[in-house]
Amino acid sequence: MKALVTGGAGFVGSNLADRLIELGHEVVIIDNLSTGKLENINIKAEFIGKCLTSLEEDFLIGKGIDVVFHLAALARVQPSIEDPINFNEHNVTATVKLLYACHRAKIKRVVYSASSSAYGDATEFPTPETHPINPLSPYGLQKLIGEQYCKMFSEVYGLDTCSLRYFNVYGERMNLTGAYCLVMGIFAKQMLDGKPLTITNNGEQRRDFTYVQDVVDANILAANHKEKLQGESFNIGNNNNYSVNEVADMLGGTKSYGEQRLEPFETLADNTKAKKILGWDPKGDLPRWIKKYKKDLSI
Repeated sequence: MKALVTGGAGFVGSNLADRLIELGHEVVIIDNLSTGKLENINIKAEFIGKCLTSLEEDFLIGKGIDVVFHLAALARVQPSIEDPINFNEHNVTATVKLLYACHRAKIKRVVYSASSSAYGDATEFPTPETHPINPLSPYGLQKLIGEQYCKMFSEVYGLDTCSLRYFNVYGERMNLTGAYCLVMGIFAKQMLDGKPLTITNNGEQRRDFTYVQDVVDANILAANHKEKLQGESFNIGNNNNYSVNEVADMLGGTKSYGEQRLEPFETLADNTKAKKILGWDPKGDLPRWIKKYKKDLSI
């Protein structure tokens, strides 16, 4: 298989690219390095250092690509509230351009990285894919629109697609700094700097933390699924959650409470559909991983 990984220099994308190469597949990475890192790119991958919005609609024709994994995006809720127009360009416009390029090149399947942010403040736990959609931020809305475009391209253009709704991914190569940093990365950096762990709201908000290697597994299973997926969406979450306070306690730092933010109180995935259709079996263990992470960082 020859695969294109957009966002392949980023946290999840680089882990996916590495696994594909380990499995003997040929990999092309597109990443403008706005949030990804050059050192994350596997030396065995072909690298295109461009933004998806700048590429021509025929750029995939003749490249021999079988499957496209679309992970490139500007992520995180709060930055999208502060800069919705730029986020829309990278999260919606870039996705439409890529899907049309895939259609033109007759790509066999597109696996789209969606987000549990589409649910907003869910009222059913665990949350199934049939739960009403109500995003609370530009980011959540934009990722949902990307899903809808994937489904539409399957129905109108015959491009086979599926969307994987990620729940709070953690693991190797997550950023420790910057606006797109995850809560555990922020906490780890604060501990390295000898600072208290800054917690938004009261810290009792609960998150379904999902290990990055499990997310990689889900992408590969979706790409290899024998039957057409026709724009189906799948929850990719561990079906287990922890409060932000509990994560801070696992890390062992001093806690400091501050900024109030608009965010869902709880995320918890019903992953039955991904298990049944894709054969996905998440194995991540957050407490065990944090223990190893602390040892690796000497914190």
